[in-house]
Amino acid sequence: MNLKKKTSYNTNNTNFTFPEDIIQHIFTFIPSDNDRNSLSLVCKTWYNIDRYTRRSVFIGNCYAVSPGIVYERFKDIRVLRIKGKPHFADYDLVPDGWGGYLYTWVVEFVKMYPNLEELRVKRMVVSDECLEIIGRCFKKFKVLSLLSCDGFGCAGLSAIAANCRTLTELDLRDCETDDVTGHWLSHFPDSFTSLESLDISSLSSEVSFSALERLVARSPNLRKLRLNRAAPLDKLSTLLRQAPKLVEFGTGTYSDGHAEIRPDLYSGLAEAFSGCKELKDLSGFWDAAPSYIPPIYSVCSRLTSLNLSYAHTLQSPDITNIISQCHSLQRLLVLDHIEDTGLNALALSCKDLQELRVFPSDPNALVANVSLTEKGLVSVSEGCPKLQSVLYFCRQMSNSALFTIAKNRPNLTCFRLCIIEPQVPDYLTCEPLDAGFGAIVENCKKLQRLSLSGFLTDRVFEYIGTHAKRLKMLSIAFAGDSDLGLHHILSGCDSLHKLEIRDCPFGDKALLANVSKLETMRSLWMSSCSLSVGACKLLSQKMPRLNVEVIDEGADLDPRDDSCKVEKLYLYRTVAGSRSDMPSFIWTIDQDPVAYRLKNHPNGL
Repeated sequence: MNLKKKTSYNTNNTNFTFPEDIIQHIFTFIPSDNDRNSLSLVCKTWYNIDRYTRRSVFIGNCYAVSPGIVYERFKDIRVLRIKGKPHFADYDLVPDGWGGYLYTWVVEFVKMYPNLEELRVKRMVVSDECLEIIGRCFKKFKVLSLLSCDGFGCAGLSAIAANCRTLTELDLRDCETDDVTGHWLSHFPDSFTSLESLDISSLSSEVSFSALERLVARSPNLRKLRLNRAAPLDKLSTLLRQAPKLVEFGTGTYSDGHAEIRPDLYSGLAEAFSGCKELKDLSGFWDAAPSYIPPIYSVCSRLTSLNLSYAHTLQSPDITNIISQCHSLQRLLVLDHIEDTGLNALALSCKDLQELRVFPSDPNALVANVSLTEKGLVSVSEGCPKLQSVLYFCRQMSNSALFTIAKNRPNLTCFRLCIIEPQVPDYLTCEPLDAGFGAIVENCKKLQRLSLSGFLTDRVFEYIGTHAKRLKMLSIAFAGDSDLGLHHILSGCDSLHKLEIRDCPFGDKALLANVSKLETMRSLWMSSCSLSVGACKLLSQKMPRLNVEVIDEGADLDPRDDSCKVEKLYLYRTVAGSRSDMPSFIWTIDQDPVAYRLKNHPNGL
């Protein structure tokens, strides 16, 4: 592209010119994909500058676009971030075999972008063959991050270790792996020294500690190390001493399996942690023995992030002792063992807290076995002025508590409340929680993500449609009275990108009345609602740029019967058309109904 010519602009009747190489240089200071997308719409020149200078691309849905279309737009991508399965896959609502395969992308990108350096993947199927291609073909590859992925095993990881000689980051968080033994770590060559980040926390197999120790010892730039549950306590101090510059550390098993504390092990841990002068992020604590917790106190004052969501053995007093010393804490992930007393201590000690996630220790328990209520969250909202993001699992909530939270924290950008038992009302008044969530969306003007739970009527969706103008992602379950609730959302939430709905009485009328809104969104998921085959057909006919996928796991759907109920619907905006890897349990409007029925009911219609 010729960047020597000048482009003329007219402002207030005054002409001025900029050399295009200057504009190109300015573009390098704009890393945000959204900002660059907006700039590319200004004029043809800026579009072309963005086209030839963009190095990073984010794809929120792997079926919304094809590799060829990406290459047609951008010619020299170095960083690819891509998502596959719908978000509800995290809750086992998306059936196995649905799709989201990375293989096609990797095969095509080998030909189009041989200089690819970074690949960050979320909720996709990643095969061993796929990883082998990455290791063999991308010679400058540096970063592989697989979040909530599955399908790969020891062979694929061994190929990455053996072939990616410039690798700096390997992240395997929340992955389901096939037959992964710790011996793949030994495939990193002795000359490999570039590693800066390693996360193997989700691997279930034992780690080859000798291989891990050698790898850490020859990685002088290692800043992040997260171990899995199988990493023994007596080895942690050795690793810490070999990586004194760690900023993030995830422990393995934090117990030696004995009732009596071992003084040598205790003192070794205390000495190792005291030497970690740069440690700011601490996580793990599988099977944590409270007697071995004090050695971490030496780093608590510097911690900005603490993840205790695996520490099932730590109780409220132990957790309180830890967080009361974490005065710089900005992010906390913890089980409900923290209880209200621990959250009160958090409010008093951690004034810089920005994100809080409280998970259930036993979501299937019929009665609460911990003392965690809405009062703990209220305390945090009062004591932590910088709080922006909340994920809170609890068993009771009240409108008055939600009023207080909304008043205290109008700066919230994410509020996800998960009341474990569905359709529970305000436990004080037995009223719906409509008014409380209404206060959240009315007061929190910057809210971008919201999850609803409890007893809710259509009124709460009227509040959301009226006030949540910046909302991008909304998750709903067991809520609403009628189609009016869905209509309020689709007609009112101007910025909505992703909408997830399950077990709600929403149906055809609201969906068809707001088809134009659906095309501005990234995706819509609806399961156990009141949708019909006929509505799905009409929707697809009206909006050809939407892929309308009906998931028919039981093979009992008759696509010729317009009144037949649809159990699961996933629709998304796409410029790539229907996908080629459709499993047999998904029916789309462009399929022949008779052929579909014969495929799923070979004995006849």
